[in-house]
Amino acid sequence: MPGNKGMSYPADPPRVEEIVAVMRQAGGGAHGDRLRGLVVVLWRAGMRISEALDLREGDLEPARGALLVREGKGGRRREVGMDEWGWGQLRPWLDRRVALPVGPLFCVIDGPTRGRPWTAPAVRIQLHRLAAAAGVRRRFAPHQLRHAHAVEMAREGLPLNIIQRQLGHANLRVTTVYLQAIDSGEIISAVHARRAPMMPAGVGLQG
Repeated sequence: MPGNKGMSYPADPPRVEEIVAVMRQAGGGAHGDRLRGLVVVLWRAGMRISEALDLREGDLEPARGALLVREGKGGRRREVGMDEWGWGQLRPWLDRRVALPVGPLFCVIDGPTRGRPWTAPAVRIQLHRLAAAAGVRRRFAPHQLRHAHAVEMAREGLPLNIIQRQLGHANLRVTTVYLQAIDSGEIISAVHARRAPMMPAGVGLQG
């Protein structure tokens, strides 16, 4: 059981440059490729850590840009999308994965448990260590990457119901909690940039 189970944290998703810095800090080799692959699945597909670690190679459809979540929260099954950049970051790990025993997509690489599931506590420890080494001075955990996914989609103008379906939320109110990281300055700028109301020709405010 993770030490933070049952605790809540404010929505404070990492910025793009911080996520990329952690991905770079992972270095080369199989371990680096695995870490970068997992980060993009959490960040660019918005998966929960349990969903990502439950993936199998057969759950991926790169041609469609789809990943299958066999059992999400509440036992719900769904498909999620991931952008081509994310697939590009995942491919080096997919190429390495074929040389390992059949099993979970993100697996142990070395030792007697080679091919067995990579665990969430091990992922959290590694992300924390890499974030510190990369100079990221905010909490950097798997769920923060999922928050970043939601906020970025909202900023890009995707409808709230699509964000809800992507994240696998049964309740739209939960999705809105994920978007609390959008600060008031962004809200003011977006509303300030709205067009003037459309009025029929000849109709004006001057009497």
